[in-house]
Amino acid sequence: MIPFGLSADVLLGRLLVIFLGIPIHEWAHGWVAHLLGDETPRLQGRLSLNPFVHLDPVGSIMILLTGFGWGRAARVNPYRMTRVKNPRTGMALTALAGPLSNIVQAMILAIPFRLGLLGYLGQTEAHRLAQVLFAAISVNIGLAAFNLLPIPPLDGSRILTGIAPPRVGDFIESLEPYASFILIIVLFFLPQIGIDIVGLMVVPLQRFLFQVLLAW
Repeated sequence: MIPFGLSADVLLGRLLVIFLGIPIHEWAHGWVAHLLGDETPRLQGRLSLNPFVHLDPVGSIMILLTGFGWGRAARVNPYRMTRVKNPRTGMALTALAGPLSNIVQAMILAIPFRLGLLGYLGQTEAHRLAQVLFAAISVNIGLAAFNLLPIPPLDGSRILTGIAPPRVGDFIESLEPYASFILIIVLFFLPQIGIDIVGLMVVPLQRFLFQVLLAW
């Protein structure tokens, strides 16, 4: 039985993200950290595109059922990134790699739309492939946009720490021990009082990326 009435094509698109989007996202974090001199990802076996190295069971199920989820966070150590002068710069570059990888994947998946390649297929086949691609693009863009939120523990907070003045960076880093609580508050409690940070910041970025990627 297909859960929640989702079509098989949408589920297939989400499976593409589970077995490609999430692993590439986490691998990208580790790969950039490795390039900057940090051997932590290599020692933990995270420089692999094997999906099962990077997948979180609950996060994967959430992607399949809702289109939103997560992988198993790749551990890095900015103080071992000896190829940059500032550890915060290294952390920012490493953090940026994950969302950027999802955007690149969405760009690749959008090529059949941009080039009109679906027109060479029959109507039924074109419709089904479009559903698969659109679902995968949607989740990849959603993951990128959400992770770019500048709140701990998301990638956007580490990017902001790397480019912000030192005092701002210090403040953001001081919030890391409370990152899980902050995320719960932002996702579940603030919307109850009319403060929808995700809607204010993520949705416009998603729409912009869609317009860029799927513009005819």
